Amino acid sequence: MQAKLRELLEKRNRLIQAGRDLYEKVDKEKRSMTAEEKQNDEARFNEIADLGSDIKRIERQIELEREQAATTVAAGATPPAGQREQEANDREHRSRLIAHAVRLSRFASVTGEGASRSVSFQDRSLEARAGLAYHQNHERYLRGQIGEQELRALAADVAISGGYLVMPLQMSMDLIQAVDDLVFIRQKATKHLVTNADGVGMPSLDADPADSDWTAEIATGSEDSSMQFGRRELKPYPLAKRIKVSNKLIRASAMNVENLVRARLAYKFAVTQEKAFLTGSGAGQPLGVFTASNDGIPTSRDVVTGSATDFTFDGLLDALYSLKGSYVNRPSTAWGFHRDGVKRIAKLKDSQNRYLWEPSQQVGQPDRIKGVPLFMSEFFPNTFTTGLYVGMLADWSYYHIADALSMSVQRLGELYAETNQVGFIGRMELDGLPVLSEAFVRIKTS
Repeated sequence: MQAKLRELLEKRNRLIQAGRDLYEKVDKEKRSMTAEEKQNDEARFNEIADLGSDIKRIERQIELEREQAATTVAAGATPPAGQREQEANDREHRSRLIAHAVRLSRFASVTGEGASRSVSFQDRSLEARAGLAYHQNHERYLRGQIGEQELRALAADVAISGGYLVMPLQMSMDLIQAVDDLVFIRQKATKHLVTNADGVGMPSLDADPADSDWTAEIATGSEDSSMQFGRRELKPYPLAKRIKVSNKLIRASAMNVENLVRARLAYKFAVTQEKAFLTGSGAGQPLGVFTASNDGIPTSRDVVTGSATDFTFDGLLDALYSLKGSYVNRPSTAWGFHRDGVKRIAKLKDSQNRYLWEPSQQVGQPDRIKGVPLFMSEFFPNTFTTGLYVGMLADWSYYHIADALSMSVQRLGELYAETNQVGFIGRMELDGLPVLSEAFVRIKTS
């Protein structure tokens, strides 16, 4: 797999260089591209973007194969040489996640009279969902091996409505992690786990205090009245998706149904979330970064590209230097564009004939613009006409996401019997919004 990754990266870089050779030839001859050159250039860039997607898919496949190997080991097989240490690290990481969820539960529950009873109940609920027996019975439920009568009895025993409809704690966290890996914003954002509270509130600094005063030794300076605090609240909203799985796959002895359902739900949830984090209205859904709002990013953080239909070198520099230096060099800071935007940026040069776009030369490393990582998303806006948003530069850690851990999967055993399939409805709750507007620069056409 690693050899394949290197091969794809080398092929991608050869195509990038071929495109640059064409641009330089056209510039040298002081002419426009011919119709055939334009067609070939379009096809070349689409192949570059597809190769980038293939590289990401193979990296995810490597991760899935590692998880499958861990599942095989859990079933009793001997792990390959060199794998035991990685599996031990994974087990330790998951143990820390479970402990962290319990701590969050205690923090969210200790509010007012009766808090101790709430803490006790929530701890028992979380610990039950983290146990091996609960995990095994949830797998039986997904396979359809728990009857309706047994399920009703279990619902009364387990302190969670619906019994094994609610995911095991580990599966819930694994699903969140899988979604993180599939889309851009969640990878960089700050995530909060909400276990039994309605939401997460946090203070925001809406206005800085004025500068300090030069004064005498025993004086205190003038009283400040400009500093203002606000409050941002994340309240998880419900999100659901239905998927169908072949009965043959479910019956297959080697098939881990939880992994299958989790992988499909991760894909379905990821797409919906990415769109909401970008363009969500904030009403019953996350507030997106491309939605101008005083509760998120106001229009004062907009920077024009310098053209009504394209990017300009100077316009992107204006965007870069509209972000404070303290944000620019942070690992969570990155440019974000649609592939159509990157295609335009790839042709821009500075006054010394150097390209603005710096393609990756190493597997696992992103492309860059002026040293800042660049990520492509199919869900970023890509209509280049007057006054529309076409990209963003941001410290994405200031986009906050609240995930509720009470995720559930409802099994539909009879609805798709004619096609020999079983339906699964996955439900989760989340919210998201930008919490510090100065950490974002929104790019729009002139």
